[in-house]
Amino acid sequence: MAAKITTKERILDLLKRQGSVTVNELTDHLSISHMAVRKHLDSLQKDNIISSKEIKQPIGRPLQMYLLTDTGDNLFPKNYEGLTLEFLEDMKELYGEDSIQKLFQKREERLTTEYTKRLAKKTNKEKIHEIANIQNEKGYMADVTEIDAQTFELIEYNCPIMAVANEFKTACQCETNLFKNVLGTKDVRRVSCKTDGNDHCKFLIQV
Repeated sequence: MAAKITTKERILDLLKRQGSVTVNELTDHLSISHMAVRKHLDSLQKDNIISSKEIKQPIGRPLQMYLLTDTGDNLFPKNYEGLTLEFLEDMKELYGEDSIQKLFQKREERLTTEYTKRLAKKTNKEKIHEIANIQNEKGYMADVTEIDAQTFELIEYNCPIMAVANEFKTACQCETNLFKNVLGTKDVRRVSCKTDGNDHCKFLIQV
């Protein structure tokens, strides 16, 4: 049995389809009161899922329009990873396996530069925590545990490039190399990996 669609979900669906709507349009579409519509809109605005803007009218008060924020738009399905995987498969077919390796190496170099700037003038402990911050910004749901003064455990509970990593394991190796490069240590071990069927990716880091 399909789950019942909530009023908030219907509002978001209409905003996605039409771009922007007024309270009156929502009231007509949902067949509920102005007060009920505004209650839902206030809640969605509070969560930064929608925003509002005023449109000047030739006569009368400005028209209040509601639209999705980037946060709201990201609630809808995306298939960027699938598209990326298709591009990689096409590149492999056209130019061979070596082209994929070079592509990931280029990505590793670019990320090394990006992370190094963020880690500048930090202690080793601060660097590892900053790596976790960066990974969280990229959707990895990372967490750090300090085992002792020189040993840290970094866990990534999510892999935003899972489909790509499943097909091209070099992505995992490049991530490990990235951590080694920016921390200036060879002692970074990936002790579990989601592509191997583990629940999460775990790294033991000694600095």
